[in-house]
Amino acid sequence: MKSVTHQYIERNTLRVRTERLTADRMIQTLYSGIREHTPFLFNLLLSSRFSAFFGYLNYDCPGRSGISEPMKMLDSLGIPPEEIHGRVEELNTYRKLFERQIRYWECRPMTGDASCVVSPADARMLTGSFGQTAALFIKEKFFNFRELIGQDKAQWLSAFENGNYAVFRLTPEKYHYNHTPVSGKVVDVYEVDGAYHSCNPGAVVRSVTPFSKNRRVVTVMDTDVDKGTRIGFVAMVEIVALMIGRIVQCYSSERYDRPEGVAKGLFLEKGRPKSLFRPGSSTTVLIFQKNRVRFSDDLLENLNRTDVQSRFSQGFGRPLVETEVSVRETIGRAV
Repeated sequence: MKSVTHQYIERNTLRVRTERLTADRMIQTLYSGIREHTPFLFNLLLSSRFSAFFGYLNYDCPGRSGISEPMKMLDSLGIPPEEIHGRVEELNTYRKLFERQIRYWECRPMTGDASCVVSPADARMLTGSFGQTAALFIKEKFFNFRELIGQDKAQWLSAFENGNYAVFRLTPEKYHYNHTPVSGKVVDVYEVDGAYHSCNPGAVVRSVTPFSKNRRVVTVMDTDVDKGTRIGFVAMVEIVALMIGRIVQCYSSERYDRPEGVAKGLFLEKGRPKSLFRPGSSTTVLIFQKNRVRFSDDLLENLNRTDVQSRFSQGFGRPLVETEVSVRETIGRAV
């Protein structure tokens, strides 16, 4: 089965990078042959039970999950050892490596500008608008807005109508804590049940709105409050994927100390750890109200570059290009 190249742009250097897609051949087989010929098996493999089983095989199975030389593993994955919070030697299993903590207060600097929005994760990012028909093709391929938020959430469906969104795709080797992109008070938090589709680009383009079909946690923040970012309501949608066991809500206002669950009424400070994906590939989507955010110019320029081979397209063969961003890095600002 022929593999199609997927590239993205490294933000700081503007270099075009080719992504090594994890288990790409298996994903193509699952989303083409198995899905087409044996849909029952396809749905079974995307169930929570099988997703947990795949996770066990990759991260917890005795004899397969041990790492004898953590430093060599970090080097092979391109993870700087100096960013690790704690002893590198203790990262002796794939689960521990996946759920690692980093010295984000030193290695992921954040602007002091109160009006800025920051990236919630180390991820590859796309932006779009619900109000632009030009983005309709890719928007409806990624997710259905009403399904993503929840068909029964009339208040939030109305609040975010014709708003803007940003999609952050985390690959397996990434740091897998989500951080708060804005400062504000939690006004709603709820879980939506669903499947466990892969976030591999090949799976995304072969599926119908996979991100709104997957299990997810939605946190809505009001930022028009004292010490808030003043950008209106912001929805943070944390989406599980193949081999993700669950999303652990563990907000800490100081480093990783005294983590607590996210509940209504809690004030979330921008840039702080909010949750942890356990483990696998995963995606976070931010949704903003209409005319309340302006994404950074370089991210918008990268989006439609024609010299990059992306599996994502905007219709008529035009590539839609991801930019690699770092957690707590500025991605936009309040209008």
